Amino acid sequence: MLWVKSFHIVFVASWFAGLFYLPRIFVNLAMVPPGSDAERQRLLLMARKLMRFTTLLAVPAVALGLWLWAGYGIGWGAGNGWMHAKLLIVVLILGYHHACGRMLRKFERGENRRNHVWYRWFNEAPVLMLVVVVVLVVVKPF
Repeated sequence: MLWVKSFHIVFVASWFAGLFYLPRIFVNLAMVPPGSDAERQRLLLMARKLMRFTTLLAVPAVALGLWLWAGYGIGWGAGNGWMHAKLLIVVLILGYHHACGRMLRKFERGENRRNHVWYRWFNEAPVLMLVVVVVLVVVKPF
């Protein structure tokens, strides 16, 4: 079980690195002046590659987490309300990941209507979700 838990943590940390950086690329894309096609294309290429890599990291992170939960019974039984809250946050994180993919496609089609300030705020969501998950897992408040 400790091997599974270790690799789960590694993949989650790696997945979050991508979720932290991808919206930063969106900030830069939102700031590209009209006519700067080379800069825009370079940032889009970076965002596409990071999105692909981040998605590849999310799959084993979620799979290993499910293995810990369903296979080893972590979070089952009375007194494990923290796990229900954690699973809810994981669903929100998956939704955030999906939203990043949709935003990337809008940038690719030239349909982005949000400014760089909005993306700066959007970039804070995964930080908050990670803090909540870590507190739930370590402190187990309920």
